[in-house]
Order: sequence, then structure tokens, then C-alpha cells
Amino acid sequence: MRRSLATVFAEQSGVWNSHATADAHWRQLLVFARFLAALERQPQDLEDLTVAMVRRWRAQHIATNTGRSALRSVRTLLRRDPRLAAGPVAEELARRVPAPVPSKQAYEEEERQQVLLTARRQFRAALTRIRENTELLERWRAGDLTVGSRDWRLGQLLDHVADTGDVVRTITPSGQYHVRNRRLLGGLGAERTWGRLFLTRGDLTALAVLLTDRFGWNLSVYDRMPAPTRMPSAGEATTVTYQVQIEKRRAGGGRWFSTENITDSGADSPGRLITQALEATAHGRRLATRLAPGVDLLMTARTGLPGNEPQNLDRPRPVGPLFFGVSTNDARQWAKDHRLGGSPFQRTRRTTVTREGRPLQHTRGTHESVYVLPDKRVQRASREDFADGALEALEQARNTAFNGRLTPAADPGHQQTATADCQDESTSPWPAPDGGCGADFLLCLGCRNAHVHPGHHPRLAHLREQVLGLRSALPDPVWNGQWRDHLLRLEDLRDKVGTAAWNAALARVSQADRALIDLLLKGSLAP
Repeated sequence: MRRSLATVFAEQSGVWNSHATADAHWRQLLVFARFLAALERQPQDLEDLTVAMVRRWRAQHIATNTGRSALRSVRTLLRRDPRLAAGPVAEELARRVPAPVPSKQAYEEEERQQVLLTARRQFRAALTRIRENTELLERWRAGDLTVGSRDWRLGQLLDHVADTGDVVRTITPSGQYHVRNRRLLGGLGAERTWGRLFLTRGDLTALAVLLTDRFGWNLSVYDRMPAPTRMPSAGEATTVTYQVQIEKRRAGGGRWFSTENITDSGADSPGRLITQALEATAHGRRLATRLAPGVDLLMTARTGLPGNEPQNLDRPRPVGPLFFGVSTNDARQWAKDHRLGGSPFQRTRRTTVTREGRPLQHTRGTHESVYVLPDKRVQRASREDFADGALEALEQARNTAFNGRLTPAADPGHQQTATADCQDESTSPWPAPDGGCGADFLLCLGCRNAHVHPGHHPRLAHLREQVLGLRSALPDPVWNGQWRDHLLRLEDLRDKVGTAAWNAALARVSQADRALIDLLLKGSLAP
């Protein structure tokens, strides 16, 4: 059994393009192996699996998202074995597994603002720190400082930090490291030493939170995102457009790339955050390129424990004291440090996607089924839209329906019009400035005062035929604007009269009816 499971795992691994995916499937396979080992009668190989065993496995896992993921994963692996390609067990494996129910919801606005405020404070503090120390370093390199002054000595230390990624340290006989010039630096913390020119792990995570809120990027995007490049500018001096390359790995599909153009045109523009990110990571990216030529990744920071980074085969390897991207552990630790109750990235991305109302690095189907429909904020916000839409549809239906009354005979007290008899023109929905009704005769059928009796049917049936004839003679926009609603009212009236009676009336159209409708359609007949 172990050999068979290893074989199907190896065969399936050919379609995976990340170590994390392989590791997830491996863990699910271990769960399945433990399930088999706990059975009263353990199968010796895959061919010994029975429908009852597979059903028992399914029953134990179908109720939770984690269990459904296990069912999908193990089913995919087992169906690699030719012995399970057909038969009762194969049919049981092929049973539909419900999609997982999204467990993450978009942030409420108050929650979102709290997360953004926390991230903004930390990143701005880091950017200000790096900016001030960079200005001092540039003045030292330009020779603008008095030799031997405090700023001159600090500039000298900053030059060493920029070249090596660390302050000057000495090693004691016992092997311990001590920071030199501690008094000049003002302390031993990261912000007082190497952090003067480099982002810390927490600073980089804060920057990633802001980028996710602004652009809706996935957490994994930051691991390999190249530093954005400037687009050629046609004489623009106040704006900068960056070209940002986004990589999103898809299972079985290799690597997927897209390019986004983002413009910095001012403090509130999306591109301003890109400008600030480039400034904050400039020293880290320069050092990384010097230590490993060709490496120029945007999300670069300095680790506090060089050489002790956990090995993640899906992420770029650290270069000297530098690491790249934001790990899930970084996200959890950042949230824990700021008491935010869990990694903010999935919820921030959901918030941005639902706020934008369009797919961001995913398909339309994923946008609708995974992000929009399950989101409670969207559901609440949609209630009013649904109500407004229903009222609008009701209003449109009323405007295109026959709103008068069908009567068996003419009433001598009613006034005759070209299309119906009017009960009371003084209460018309379309009153004339000087009193009475100001509506076109074609609108009579939409008025509650209209009365239609069998004597009107031939004329109205002929009117419908003529309006239909205009459809082929006029462009669609013109016809829809002038005649569509009138035709819909005639259609509704025909349904109320009955098709048989309507067709019979069409055969009784008189010459007077034809002349009247002709005048009506040509606009020569005024109310």
C-alpha cells in the first residue's frame, strides 16, 4: 500500500509547480494512510479498497472545509492508479465533493481602517527613518559634513551599513558579537543599527498590507515581484508611470504573468505607494544586486537572524542578510504583535476585490463564486440594490402595459380618441398647460382613463402591424426610442383581448381605420 501511494503521489507531482502544493497533498495522503491503518480489516494494497471503506472515509470528512480538501486531494491521487480507473470504487471516488465554504469575510470599514492605520504608521515611520539616514549618508559621501563631527562619524557608519548590511561589530574571545559605537548610534535595536537603511521584517509586512489594500495582490505575489520599472514619459514632469509585473502560480498551469501600469500623479494616487516602496527598499535592493548580480526584487528587507531563515523551496533564497517577500509566519506574527486577531492578507484582499467590483488576478467565475456571492458585506449592500431594481422593473412594466379597461361596448359619455375612449381627460397623467390632456394619442393605452371596446380592436390590430413594419425600416436605436414601449403596450392589450379575437379583428380593418393609423404614425394627427 505504501508503495502504491508513493507511486500515485510521484505521478501527480508532475502537474504541481510549487513545493507548498506538494506538501499539502502529502499531508492529506498521510491522513488517508492513518485512516486505512485504523480500519478493522486493513487493505494490503489499493486493489483491496472497497466501496464501504471509501464511503466511511467520505463520511468522516465531508462536513468540514478541511475534510473536503482532503477528499478532493486523495481522490485526485487515487484515480492515478489504473486499478481504480473503473468499477464501483471508482464510481464512489467520482462522487461530487461540495466546494469549500469561504471562511474569510471582507473587513467591515471600521476594521479595515484599524488595519490600515496600523500598517500606515509602521511603514511611514520606517520610510522616514530610512529617508533621514539616506540624506545624511549622501551628505557624507558628497563631503558636505565637517570631518570628525557627530554627523560625519554617523555618516561613516551608515556607509558601512549600506555596503555590508550591518554595523561594525567586534567578536569577543567567547564568540559573542558586540556593536561598536553604541553611544553614537543611540542604542542596539534594529532601528538604531542596520534598520537605519533597511526595512525590518515587520516593516516589509506593513508595506505588503498597504499594497494588498490598494491593488488586491495575493500574499504569494510579493515573494518574486521584480522592482517596478519606469515607463517612458511623453514630456510629463509631475507624473511617473510604473510597470509592475505580477506572477501568480496556478496548479497545473505553470506560471502566470500579468503587467499592471500604475501612475504616481500625486499624494493620493495609487502609484505614490510604489514610489515610496522603491525608496524604502533602495538600499536593500542595491546590496542584493551587489551580493547576487541580477537579483532586483521589490520586497527586500533585512533579517535580524542571518543564516537562520527557514528553508522554503517556493521562495527566493536569502542573499546574505537579506530576504525577499512576506511569509505566512510573517503575516501571523505582524498581526499578533499589533493585536489584530489573525493574518490580514486574505481579508484585506477580499475587501479590495469586493470594493473594486471586478476580478483582480483571477477569473470572472472565481470573482463571482468565491469573492462576491459569499461575502456578507456584499449581501447586505445588495439588498437595497435588489429592492431598487425590483421597483424599477415594476415601473418599467407599468409603463409598457395596457393600463386602461376593456369594455363590451362604447359609453356615450366618453370622449373618442384615435386609439381608445377617454373617461376623463381632466385627470390625465400628462396634463396640458392650458388644461385637459397633453398626451400623444399613442400614450392613451398607457392611461388609466382609457376604455377599449370591440369597435377599437381592428384599428389597434392594424396599428400593431404597422409599428412592427417600422422596425425593419428604422435603425434599432431610433425604433427602440420611438416605438418600443408603444408596441409592448399593444402586445399586452392583445394578450388581454385574446389572440383569436385579435386575429379576427385584423380581418375587419376598414379603410377609415387605415387612414387614421396612417395619419397617426406620420405625426399629422395631433391630440
